[in-house]
Amino acid sequence: MVYLVEDDESIRELVVYTLNSQGIEAEGFCVPSDFWETLEKRVPDLILLDIMLPEEDGLSMLEKLRKRSDTKQLPIAMLTAKGSEYDTVKGLDSGADDYIPKPFRMMELVSRVKALLRRSGKSEGTDTEYTMGNLYVSKKKHQVKVDGKEITLTMKEFEMLLLLLSNPGIVFTRAQLLDKIWGYQFDGESRTVDVHIRTLRQKLGEAGHYIETVRGMGYKIGGTS
Repeated sequence: MVYLVEDDESIRELVVYTLNSQGIEAEGFCVPSDFWETLEKRVPDLILLDIMLPEEDGLSMLEKLRKRSDTKQLPIAMLTAKGSEYDTVKGLDSGADDYIPKPFRMMELVSRVKALLRRSGKSEGTDTEYTMGNLYVSKKKHQVKVDGKEITLTMKEFEMLLLLLSNPGIVFTRAQLLDKIWGYQFDGESRTVDVHIRTLRQKLGEAGHYIETVRGMGYKIGGTS
C-alpha cells in the first residue's frame, strides 16, 4: 500500500490511478489530517509527500514520521517543485529516501516507487553480518549498532553502509553510489550522495570515521589507504 499526500486533486487522482493500474495499491489524501487519521488504522509500505500542503508542510510531516517507531524506517519520497534545492537538501537531511521534482512523468514515478518498494523488502536467506571496531551491522535484521546501542537509519543510509562494508577498501564515486543505491540518473547527484554520507556519519557517531572521503574520487570504508 502506498499513501500519497497531495492537495492538487488532478495530480493526486492521476498518481493513484496510475499506481493502481500498475498493480500497486494506493490511496490519496488531500490534507495531512486525513492522512494521520488513516495512518493510525493502517501503516503503508511507502509514503509520497508533497512539500507544499495545507495544515502543515511535507517536511514537517517527514520529521514526525521519522520520530514514530512504526514509520521511522518506512521508505518516504518527497514531491516538490523542480529547482527547489533548499527543499531537496532539507528533505534528504530529514530522512527522505527519494526526491521527485515536479513535473514528473507517471511511468518514471512508478519506476521509482517500485524501486523503493523492492529495496525495502525484507532480506531472505541467511544473514550477513559485519563487524568493524565498535560497529555492528546485520543485513537480515536491518540492524545497526555502535557500542551495543542500536542506531536508526533510513533505508538508503542503510543500503549505502552495507555497500561500503561489503566492499572494504573499494572507492565508490558519487555517480557509482547513486547508480547502485538509487538505481537511476538523478539531477544534483553530488549533493544527494554527500547529504546522505554526512547524515550517516552523524548517526554513527564515533563509528562515523570508518567512512573515509577519498579526495577527488568518492568514499570508501576500511581496507588500505
